[in-house]
Amino acid sequence: MKLYLVAGEASGDARGAELMRALTARDASLEFFGAGGREMCALGGEHFTEWADEAVVGLWDVLKKYGYFKAQFNRMLADIARVQPHALVLIDYPGFNLRLAKAVKRAMPAVRIIDYISPQVWAWNRGRIPKMAHYLDLMLCIFPFELPLYAGSGLRAVFTGHPMLDSLAAKRTGTARDPQLVGLFPGSREKEVRKIFPVMVQAAQRLKTARPELRFEAAAASHQLADRMLATLRQFGESEDTCRVTVRSSHELMQRAAAGIVCSGTATLEAAYFGLPLCIVYKVAALTWIVGRQLVKVPFLGMPNVLAGREIAREFLQADATPEALVDETLRLVTDPAAREQLQRDFTSVITQLGDHGAAHRAADAILTELARA
Repeated sequence: MKLYLVAGEASGDARGAELMRALTARDASLEFFGAGGREMCALGGEHFTEWADEAVVGLWDVLKKYGYFKAQFNRMLADIARVQPHALVLIDYPGFNLRLAKAVKRAMPAVRIIDYISPQVWAWNRGRIPKMAHYLDLMLCIFPFELPLYAGSGLRAVFTGHPMLDSLAAKRTGTARDPQLVGLFPGSREKEVRKIFPVMVQAAQRLKTARPELRFEAAAASHQLADRMLATLRQFGESEDTCRVTVRSSHELMQRAAAGIVCSGTATLEAAYFGLPLCIVYKVAALTWIVGRQLVKVPFLGMPNVLAGREIAREFLQADATPEALVDETLRLVTDPAAREQLQRDFTSVITQLGDHGAAHRAADAILTELARA
């Protein structure tokens, strides 16, 4: 039996690799084809194309790379037609993957199409769900509140739990928090770092003036982003004496720091898992923000707040993401034990909503069950 998997970005590659291992554990005869990152390519070998480093944020990024994505789309569509897989498994990356799903279902209606990690239609377009039911056969959800959205739509849905629980459990260090350390997490994409890290540096400068004993450490997702962050420090007349920059250390830093300033995204949920008292920050290009605010239908951007149904971690977005605002909230978290403890209790409640460990194995079971239906 042949499965064709497509993941974009590093996080999707990690989820795809976990899923491939879980599927192989259940049926060693499965053949994998597709496109992903280093982890999926290592498992799939010559049947895989590596492309999952193409992260884009916002409308302008998509327009600039339109030619590249169009070429990749056509290449994958032709490859799927050549392979004739029993199922197409799409992992996150909805802007690309849902279009691919629609094209494959039109051209090859017998192929079962499965989406692992539901797109955030609950945030921006719930009316799209009935349309998705025409070209998807199964939706695998990682948040519990997503499942009822698909009820009655004609699209089967299964709640697998969040795969983050498995990947982060092994990274617990038991390290005591440093009461004088503030962690800075400016995002994993170049455009996020370029927009957000300068505000973090300015906040760190003001915090250092107010509290000279404080120290700062920033987590970079790659050596390339670390170089950009160091250049930003120099731009503001600072060096690593002010803020140490480390590479691929975010999970360890989330457990050592007393408080954190975190770019909205997966990192906010990861930090909540580790109990890091934090505030959330996000800035994008003005056009992207204007368009996004017209589409997004939820009151919060950070997933801990979405899951809690209220703002348990303060959000500072776009024009509100000022150094002064970040300073005030970070000082509150650093100096007020009751505020830290309440936020940590709220995070514990949020994380319990994400289900039990073993999401990839439940996803694998759901996929094999779906294939047995064909």
